[in-house]
Amino acid sequence: MRIVARILKWLAVAIVVVVVGAVGWVYFAPPELLRVGTAYAAKMVCSSTFIGGRDPADVLAKDVQAPGHPILKYVSFEKGEDTITTSLPGGFARQTALYRPGLGCAIVPDGDVAAARTIALSEPPKGEKSDLEWPLGDQVSKPMSDAVQALLADPELAGPEMRAIVVVKDGRIIGERYGAGFDDTSPLMGWSMTKTVTAALIGARIGEGKLRYDQDRLFPAWTDDRAKIKVSDLLAMQSGLDLEETYGDVNDVTRMLFLEPDQARFVEAKPLEAQPGTKFEYTTGSAVVLSRLWMNSFADPKEALAYPHKALFDRIGMTSAVMEPDEAGTFSGGSLMYATARDWVRFGLLLANNGFWDDEQVLPAEFMQRLTTPTELSEGAYTGAMAWKKASGERKGGSFDIPADTYWATGHDGQSLAVVPSERLVVLRLGLTPSWLKYRPERLLEKVVVAAREPVPEPELQPRIPPEE
Repeated sequence: MRIVARILKWLAVAIVVVVVGAVGWVYFAPPELLRVGTAYAAKMVCSSTFIGGRDPADVLAKDVQAPGHPILKYVSFEKGEDTITTSLPGGFARQTALYRPGLGCAIVPDGDVAAARTIALSEPPKGEKSDLEWPLGDQVSKPMSDAVQALLADPELAGPEMRAIVVVKDGRIIGERYGAGFDDTSPLMGWSMTKTVTAALIGARIGEGKLRYDQDRLFPAWTDDRAKIKVSDLLAMQSGLDLEETYGDVNDVTRMLFLEPDQARFVEAKPLEAQPGTKFEYTTGSAVVLSRLWMNSFADPKEALAYPHKALFDRIGMTSAVMEPDEAGTFSGGSLMYATARDWVRFGLLLANNGFWDDEQVLPAEFMQRLTTPTELSEGAYTGAMAWKKASGERKGGSFDIPADTYWATGHDGQSLAVVPSERLVVLRLGLTPSWLKYRPERLLEKVVVAAREPVPEPELQPRIPPEE
């Protein structure tokens, strides 16, 4: 019996050692899945709190839970002066996101918050409002379209968890609706709509003669067949880089966005899976290395950080726009940008006007041609400058009665910006609508196209009352 007792005693000790070791391993070297979960939570809470002015507890309860992963239910957060730190029970998988004025939030995967703070804008945008009528200013005083407003009030067309819809016709807002807790001052995430903004910055830099569409040998490390990759290949999603774009638990895109302090370096290290210019594959990493590329065209990193506002946002009145760099200071140009709905739709109006704003050419004609022309390798689904010719429903075989010249910027969780040049129409829809809900923005657009053709009354001029003597 003593031998049995000793065996049981040593077995218990062994179990304790294994459990303690496992706990220690998880604490000091947590699996990637746990770190992705807490980093995602930190990033979402940080940006929505410091950019959007929302209650962090509300963001954790709503936005962070949208993917539906069970791990996210156990995440908690701590708010600092300019940080959000998240973890799982017991302090496991601790991650910190840092807010930098004018640059939004960045995950700091290596924990060096002090170094990350050195990435800063010399002069953060002030976001000043103008009393001019929209789009040249921020006042929207003209009547809306009753027919369009009725459509936006339809929950089936607006979609689940809609946060903002804005309809612009002939340069004028004719329809607008917001979800509970949001309004025209709420900065909202565009997710992959950001790719089209990144493409516009590339187009602007090419227009300045600092880059070329046919430029190759883009990075020193690309000395093999990757040296054949051209700027135009990255814009058209046909670089051939081996990048996984399946939004599972841990994959290339989630690892890049939430575990890598230098996202572009992660992409640059990827090998080829196909020869450049021979295969279409949608990848967020393509936009990230394009951001690194145009930023490298500046000798001064601070000048590069200021460029989106100087070249684009300030020129069209997008005062709320915030593009977010990673920890290393490279804009995460594939997905991380916030702006109010009225500012997002300003960008759409710029595109609908063929790159012109108030008679000034902001985006070059060659860029606009590439933006609106579908590519052969994508079978007509994607264009040569990071926009979709077919939105989600069309790509899945649906048939919709929308104009043939329509093109889209779309994003994760139901973000969409439809541009219809022939109708002088832009329709923006933002929300928290996961793909499994199968929301199709084309259904809204096909109804709005028809309704927007009805005349909208001009405001009545009030008679001038002379002052009393």
